[in-house]
Amino acid sequence: MEYLDFELPIKELEEQLEKCQQIGEDSQVDVTATCENLSQKLEETKKELYANLTAWQRVQMSRHPNRPYTLEHIASLTDNTFLELFGDRGVRDDKAMVGGLGKINGQSFMIIGQQKGVNTKMRQMRNFGMANPEGYRKALRLMKMAEKFNIPVLTLVDTPGAYPGLEAEERGQGEAIARNILEMIRLKVPIITVIIGEGASGGALGIGVGDRVYMMENTWYSVISPESCSSILWRSWEFKEQAAEALKLTAKDMKSNNLVDDIIPEPLGGIHRDREAGFKFVKEYIVKGFNELKDLSTNDLIAQRMDKYSKMGEFNE
Repeated sequence: MEYLDFELPIKELEEQLEKCQQIGEDSQVDVTATCENLSQKLEETKKELYANLTAWQRVQMSRHPNRPYTLEHIASLTDNTFLELFGDRGVRDDKAMVGGLGKINGQSFMIIGQQKGVNTKMRQMRNFGMANPEGYRKALRLMKMAEKFNIPVLTLVDTPGAYPGLEAEERGQGEAIARNILEMIRLKVPIITVIIGEGASGGALGIGVGDRVYMMENTWYSVISPESCSSILWRSWEFKEQAAEALKLTAKDMKSNNLVDDIIPEPLGGIHRDREAGFKFVKEYIVKGFNELKDLSTNDLIAQRMDKYSKMGEFNE
């Protein structure tokens, strides 16, 4: 298990508890009381630490190297029944964007999401979860296929942003994202979106329009990352913590501003500490969201979706 800087007190206590248990196994000394005290102190420290995370610490949690990515969520949600589909029928298949069909509790879904990669080689192949225009066009192709066969859409967002390279801009990155937003607003089937990690900028919005939008507890959703915001405002990354607070990018902030519908709880310490429990929470919210939407007529579904996004923000006419 890897630890973030602010988790070092937990690491020390866990190491002490492990040594205490090892001494009890290797010798005749009764260390039960000591182990129980350490275990109780560890639990109290965890509760206190994770109950008071700052915005920047939430950002760090969303990027934890042990945090499960999209394909792991899909495998758990669908009980390994996922059939991946490839290609945008124009340029190529974008490995940063995955999509395909899978069943959740017997209901078919078209599942789409960004995949970052689990090691250096895979991250390079997946372009660190930063999709090119063809990735968003593949996502749109799959959504339109789902619409044709009346299959609900589930999107899992986890990206540091759309790929900002020159070649991506030449192939129409901005148009591809804008087209997805337009088409998702008027898609004729239910759309459920879950932020499972990072939700940065247009890279997230390109698959982030939904009838129900949920954020996991230790994720963030913003127009810009704290580091980039800091570099623009202060000409340095050193102020990323202040930027994170100012951006109001945590799940709690987004819920209070009515930009997401609900927050999916995570096991104490994050989903990476208890994946199965975390996957179970995600599945419960997806099923709940679909049950709320499945009986709506197409006209009502689209009207409610448009109304939802029209009410966001403040403006004067």
